[in-house]
Amino acid sequence: MSDGDWRQHALVLVFLSMQNSVFCPMYPLRLSSILRKKSEVSAMILERNNFFSLKQIETEARQFGLQDQFADFSRLLHLYELRQAGANEIGTKLENLDDDYAMTYDYNPIHHIEERTKSIHSLVEKMRRKDYEFSIENVEDHIFDIAGIRVVTNYIDDVYEIERSLVSQTDVTLVERKDYIAQPKPSGYRSLHIVVSVPVFQARGTYQVPVEVQIRSVGMDMWASLEHRLRYKTDMDPAEVEKHAQALVADAEELNQIELRMQGISKQLRETKGKNRSVR
Repeated sequence: MSDGDWRQHALVLVFLSMQNSVFCPMYPLRLSSILRKKSEVSAMILERNNFFSLKQIETEARQFGLQDQFADFSRLLHLYELRQAGANEIGTKLENLDDDYAMTYDYNPIHHIEERTKSIHSLVEKMRRKDYEFSIENVEDHIFDIAGIRVVTNYIDDVYEIERSLVSQTDVTLVERKDYIAQPKPSGYRSLHIVVSVPVFQARGTYQVPVEVQIRSVGMDMWASLEHRLRYKTDMDPAEVEKHAQALVADAEELNQIELRMQGISKQLRETKGKNRSVR
């Protein structure tokens, strides 16, 4: 693409923003991608592919007969709508943070972001597992992960940097925090789990909405994906599963040490790059 083509794309994006257009199929690039060097243009880091539509949620809820268990079924649908909107708000904040790091420090701490909505089936199973009565009040008070975000960072330090940058925003309130990096689970699982509250503005008013955010490094995410498949998505013999699970505990620690070493190399490279720029 020529320089003239890039300028044309940038002008079109500015025009679309002035027209309050959120997305145009012909121009699916982020503005930050336009501003970066051509060789560094990347796809969007935020994936919303597994978000359910409210119609899907309503259909599934009716299949479970929840319209009879919840006195006000419409409130359940509104709750899902709010939680999705809250996740959208946090997702946008995280994208903006990543863009700012790229512009200010020439570094992207976020590898990618995933947003997902808990299915009605998963909601029902969780409430049964927690021994909660089916009510809107119990869902509102105890189930914070109806809509959630997983942030996968490039390195371990980035996990805490993203957390700090997110919760320091004036309209984001930290509700709950569990650090499984500092204290891994017995299985070897590592990740930082936080629940934050963010205002969602709707035609009916403003609502404070909880959103679960899981932040982990690329290595932690790779390990967690494999362990999840091993535990829940296999027909392998249980004895074989347990043997692999025990090996994964040791692998998690080894992977953590490898990530720390790679993090050190990356930090050195960035520091050297900064010194060379200051000399010029």
